[in-house]
Amino acid sequence: MNYRELEDSLRHKGLRKQLVERLRARISDERVLQAINKVPRHFFMDAGYLEQAYQDQAFPIGAGQTISQPYTVAFQTMLLEVKEGDKVLEIGTGSGYQTAILMEMGARVFTIERQKELFLNAQALLTQLGYHPRFFYGDGYEGLPAFAPFDKILITAAAPEVPEALIRQLRSGGILVVPVGSGENQTMIRVVKHDKERIETTRHGDFKFVPMLKGTSNQGKTV
Repeated sequence: MNYRELEDSLRHKGLRKQLVERLRARISDERVLQAINKVPRHFFMDAGYLEQAYQDQAFPIGAGQTISQPYTVAFQTMLLEVKEGDKVLEIGTGSGYQTAILMEMGARVFTIERQKELFLNAQALLTQLGYHPRFFYGDGYEGLPAFAPFDKILITAAAPEVPEALIRQLRSGGILVVPVGSGENQTMIRVVKHDKERIETTRHGDFKFVPMLKGTSNQGKTV
């Protein structure tokens, strides 16, 4: 991503407000909508896609990854039920857009990215914008056991199954949201960990994500 002077013009704000109004028909959490309205999505996109920034679509961000469509970001965030001060583990920093949404909602975010290029880009951009999550370059499947437990865990890539290691890092009463499936479409799964013995899992429709991969990657090589 080529960094440029960041401008959030009246036109951008107007387009963002229109996007929020379209999302309101399907997203009932007003705090999520307020966060979407506040974060300039065009800051997180490559220059070639800036004119499409407020369409409800996913777009490439490099390293074979995408920035999720706004509805998907809003829906996952709504399922997470973010509260002020929540300690949230995000698996897949990507562009950093979802990270910014979580922080606008008052979460303390610990975010992991396995692609070195995206890790560095998101770190630079979020810092420039005044967001200061805890950044980690690593394997999302492992989570961050040294910093557990977490109130919430959000996975922004398609896992073949709900990672057990991450459920163990969730506090009792915590929520994990993950798209699960290895086919073209995945099912959004919400896990509520009532206690060590009682896990409640619900399904919330089909979505399309890039796959969640193991290990870390530097310039396309897994290390």
